[in-house]
Amino acid sequence: MQTFLTFIAAAFALAGSPGPNTWSLAAVGAAFGYRSGIGYAVGLTVGMLIVIELVGSGVAGLLFMLPGAAPIITALAAAYFLYLAYKIATAPPLSQPEAGRTPPSWIAAVFASLANPKAYAAMAAMFSGFTLVPQNPTADIAATVATLLAVIIIVNLVWLLAGAALTPFLLDARTSRAINVAFAAALLVSVGLAVVI
Repeated sequence: MQTFLTFIAAAFALAGSPGPNTWSLAAVGAAFGYRSGIGYAVGLTVGMLIVIELVGSGVAGLLFMLPGAAPIITALAAAYFLYLAYKIATAPPLSQPEAGRTPPSWIAAVFASLANPKAYAAMAAMFSGFTLVPQNPTADIAATVATLLAVIIIVNLVWLLAGAALTPFLLDARTSRAINVAFAAALLVSVGLAVVI
């Protein structure tokens, strides 16, 4: 039980700490509202499930060992996060008509998780640092994946709600632009830090 509680605490610390996924989710919540951000949250969760499977199966490690793969993957991820930061920074105020506001799609969110370097590092730490069900590898993997998925869903909803809590301040065009630009900058900084670390 102690190992399980430590695992959950570590999972919340790693998944919930500021990073590309969490900042982008809060930014989407702030720029587009809670309801519009649900699809994005679902996409991030699906993407993280794929990351968990890639890391847990060892496929991610093999992919990054291919000669020349790491710089290409990093460049593609950086390009996508630049696009996402631009979309967030230039989102119109919530006071404008619905037609002027289109949040990133859930498929874009899946790609955001797959392009997130922090996601791979966090999941690798969770798989290599804990054994939840000793002497039963199948049950251990199932427990690890299920627990990580539950934690990620909770974390995503909290970050989306935190961003959406800023919605009342986003009705004013100037305030909206300042908050959206700040979120976009935080997203880019978190991506840079995740790549460097």
